[in-house]
Amino acid sequence: MEDRIRAIIVEDEELARELIKSYLKDQPSVEIVGEFTDGYSGAIAINERKPDLVFLDIQMPKLNGFELLELIDFTPQIIFSTAYDQYAIKAFELNAVDYLLKPYSKERFFNALEKAIQRIRSEKKSSVENLLQHRERTAEILDRIVVKTGNKIHVIPVEKIHYLEAQDDYVMIYTDSERHLKQKTMKFFEAHLDPSAFIRVHRSYIVRIDQISQIEQYGKESYLVIIKNGTKLPVSKSGYKKIKMELDF
Repeated sequence: MEDRIRAIIVEDEELARELIKSYLKDQPSVEIVGEFTDGYSGAIAINERKPDLVFLDIQMPKLNGFELLELIDFTPQIIFSTAYDQYAIKAFELNAVDYLLKPYSKERFFNALEKAIQRIRSEKKSSVENLLQHRERTAEILDRIVVKTGNKIHVIPVEKIHYLEAQDDYVMIYTDSERHLKQKTMKFFEAHLDPSAFIRVHRSYIVRIDQISQIEQYGKESYLVIIKNGTKLPVSKSGYKKIKMELDF
């Protein structure tokens, strides 16, 4: 006898959770090992319990379904369920098993479940790293950055960011009183931060424009940007041209 498939439900609507459980009640091959009402709790539970399958809502408190996927350390199969059809393309780019648009029928649910079971049984699981690479190809403007540090998850609104600094394969994100290390590239942040709010002044630095208080020349063609807290950052020639265009001086 094959092992039971271990599933977690991450869904903020009680009726939606109860519907999934009722459908799975007579499905002996699937065992529900947890249910959660927000992305934050769901991400922690998925990392701890390592389910085979996750029934995942998209619009939820604290973290949405896509942000949750950034924080999990391995590769469960994902069945998205949501009342919004605009996320379907993105979900399939992330190699989701299926995308259930609420309200969905029992037959539609079991079609999705059968596909998930087939994937799991054949061990054709895709890695989260590959999912995130697909996500990176479709640029979107970030309004917050999620960083995992040990067992803590930090949600950083982009308006709180002063500047970002490249550090090998990571980027250090500086806010008013904290700094956080994120395993992303400067190229990613340059593509995904609002260009009207952030500017890349150097290959190692991206600065929030409204944090710039002064431009200081310290050589014939060398400049520093000084942000409001007094931090001085180097500016490349191309960075200086960008600043001149943006600030119109």
